[in-house]
Amino acid sequence: MCAPAPLARSYAGGVFVNTMPRYEVLSEGSMAVLEEGWRSIVRDIGIEFQWEPALELFRAAGQTVEGELVKLDPDFVLEQVAKAPSEFGITARNPARSRRFGGDNMIFCSVQSAPFVSEGDRRGDGTFDDYRRLVRLTHMIDELDTAGYPICEAGDLPIDSRHLQMLLTLYTDSDKPLGTAQFNPVGAGDSIAMAELAFGREALEREPHMFGIANANSPLRFDERMIGSLMLLAAARQIVVVTPFILMGAMGPVSIPAALSQQIAEQLAGICLAQLVRPGAPVVMGSFISHTDMQSGSPGFGGPEAAIGLLASGQIARRFGLPWRAGGGALTSSQSVDAQAAFEGLNTMLPAFLAGANLLLHTCGWLESGLVASYEKFVLDIEIVRILQHEFSPLEFTREQLVPDAFAEAGHGGHFFGTTHTLENFRTCFYRPLLFSTENYERWASRGGKDATERARDRLAELEASYEPPAPLADDVRARLEEYVTRRQKELGD
Repeated sequence: MCAPAPLARSYAGGVFVNTMPRYEVLSEGSMAVLEEGWRSIVRDIGIEFQWEPALELFRAAGQTVEGELVKLDPDFVLEQVAKAPSEFGITARNPARSRRFGGDNMIFCSVQSAPFVSEGDRRGDGTFDDYRRLVRLTHMIDELDTAGYPICEAGDLPIDSRHLQMLLTLYTDSDKPLGTAQFNPVGAGDSIAMAELAFGREALEREPHMFGIANANSPLRFDERMIGSLMLLAAARQIVVVTPFILMGAMGPVSIPAALSQQIAEQLAGICLAQLVRPGAPVVMGSFISHTDMQSGSPGFGGPEAAIGLLASGQIARRFGLPWRAGGGALTSSQSVDAQAAFEGLNTMLPAFLAGANLLLHTCGWLESGLVASYEKFVLDIEIVRILQHEFSPLEFTREQLVPDAFAEAGHGGHFFGTTHTLENFRTCFYRPLLFSTENYERWASRGGKDATERARDRLAELEASYEPPAPLADDVRARLEEYVTRRQKELGD
C-alpha cells in the first residue's frame, strides 16, 4: 500500500522550501534593456540621499556627490552589491522557529503597517489591543513565520513612543523572528538596543535576530528617516530589506520596463549604501511595483501589471544573487472581503511562488490597498497559502503509489470508496481545507449556510480561544526590557 500524501508543506529546518522550477518571463534581450536602464539612472540621473552621513560615505568611496544627489559608477555599485551574502539566517527567541533567507526558502509575514482594522461591521483606527490580537494570531498560525513590525498601528498609544510597547509585545506574546521599528532612526535604535538586552551583542553579531524595511521614497530618493534606519541596521549586522515603492503613473513611469529599471536602480543604490556601512551586511532585494488607477489616482493592486512586476522582479533578484522580498502577499484594492479580494490576493500570491520569493510581506489580512488589516481576510488568506504550499511541494512518484490492488478490488465499473487502500488513507490522501466548503447544498444549508467570510469569523474565534503564550522570558531579561521601555517612554515625552 502506498504511504499517505504529505500534508502540503515541504520543510527544511522549519522553513517552507520551494524547489519548483522558476517561471521566467524576461528574455536575455529584455534583461539587457533593463541593465542599460538602471545603469543610466544611477550614472546620469542619480539618486538623492537626504542625510549627510550617507553622502560622506559616497564621497569617501569616490562617487560624485552634488548636494544631496549621488551619481554612482554602475560597476562600483556591482562591486558593493557582490559583498552581500546570498543566504543568511534569522534567529528567533525560540530556536525551533529560527528561519533562513535565500536559496529556495520562503518566509511568510502577516500584513504590515495598516492604520485601520476591520472586523465584521467595525472599521476604524487600529488600537494596541488589535495589534496584540494580530501578533497572537501570527504566533498561533504555523504558516506564518514572523509578525514583522507593525501588523497594524496602535493608534491609542502616544505616537512618539508607541513602538516601545509594540516591540515589547513581540517578545512577550510570540517567540517568532522579530521585525524592527524601522520608520525612523529612533525606532530602529530602540529595536537594536532591546535586542541587545534580550540576546546580547555577541549573539547579534553571530547571526541577525531581526529584519527591517528600508523604503526608497520613490522616485529616486532616500529620505533621512529611512537612511538612518538602514545605516543603523547594517552597522549592527541586522537584515535590511531595501524596497522601492513604485506605483506606475505616480512614483514611476507608466511603462513596466522603465519602472523595473527604476526599481533596480533604487534597490542597488540602497544595498550599495548598506555595504559601505558594513561590508557583508545582510540585505534583501525588495520589490513593490503596481499601477495607479489613471481615472481616480488611487493605487491598484492585484492586476496583471502587479503580477508581471513580481515575475520579473524575482528573475532580476536571481541575476544579482540576492534574497528577494516579493511585492505581495495577498494584495488587493477591494474595500471588502469579497471575490475581488480573493482573486487579487491570489494574483499577487501565486506569482511570488512562481518567481521564487524568499520573503512575503502582507501574506494575510491586507485589504483596501493596505489601509486596513482585516481579521476575516487574515484567516481566509491562510487558506490560499496552504493551498499554494501544497501545490508547490515537490512531486516524487513511486511504484507503490500505482496501487494495482485497489484497481483489482474495485473492479470494472465499481468504485473506490470502500477499497482497502481508500480506507487506510482517506484521512490524509487529499488536501483538507480549513475554511472552504465541499459539502452538498442540503448539508451546507443545515449548518447555517455560512459563506467563507462567516466561516473565517468562526475560525478566528477558535484560534483566539486556543492561544497559548510562548515560554516566558527569563525574569532578568523581561525586567531589563521593561525598565528600558519605561525609561525611554519618559525620554520621548510620555
